[in-house]
Amino acid sequence: MSGFSTARQKMVDGQVRTRDVTDSRILEAMLTLPREAFVPDDKRALAYLDLDLDVGSGAPGRFLVKPVLTAQLLQAAEIAGTDHVLVVGCATGYAAALAARLAAKVTATESDAALVETGNKVLSQLGLTNVTLKVAPAAEGDSAGAPYDVILLNGATEVVPEKLCGQLKGDGGRLLGVFAQSRPARAMIVTRSHGDEFGDRALFDAAAPVLPGLERLPSFVF
Repeated sequence: MSGFSTARQKMVDGQVRTRDVTDSRILEAMLTLPREAFVPDDKRALAYLDLDLDVGSGAPGRFLVKPVLTAQLLQAAEIAGTDHVLVVGCATGYAAALAARLAAKVTATESDAALVETGNKVLSQLGLTNVTLKVAPAAEGDSAGAPYDVILLNGATEVVPEKLCGQLKGDGGRLLGVFAQSRPARAMIVTRSHGDEFGDRALFDAAAPVLPGLERLPSFVF
């Protein structure tokens, strides 16, 4: 077993399984998908650590969020093999690639064009043909492909992502991510039932870097 294969196994056994992620499809995807391929060469040794890994080259940083948080959100999303998934703020596309192992089709957006170019090259090299990365601001989503069965935030939001919620299917569409409008921040699932009827439920306390474009605007002070 290679060094990265060993690290991958340790990540799944030591980080993911221990947090009650039991979906065999997610575990298998994480065991076989080379996370190191989605990070810069000089950071590959960090690819399987329990941290939010900065893969960007500028400010603000762009991250692959902790593996365990990605796994927990994917499990809570209950993605079916027929689902169309939108991953927002995908960075180089690791979470999108995982979702592509579960869903029929995945669209992913990222505001950094250089990361999108890198991610699409990696996805092509891995032979993943049901996932596409596009350049778009996090708050905008991708209305051209809507409605979506699942929308996954690869990071946190400090505001209510109204435009994203509006891109959910009207009968059971669900959005998952870390909501940091208050403390402690929590992983949440927002479900759209009929028309503009939405419900939300806290899943667990969580933390993740805030996605550019989903930050809270500073209050005006005299």
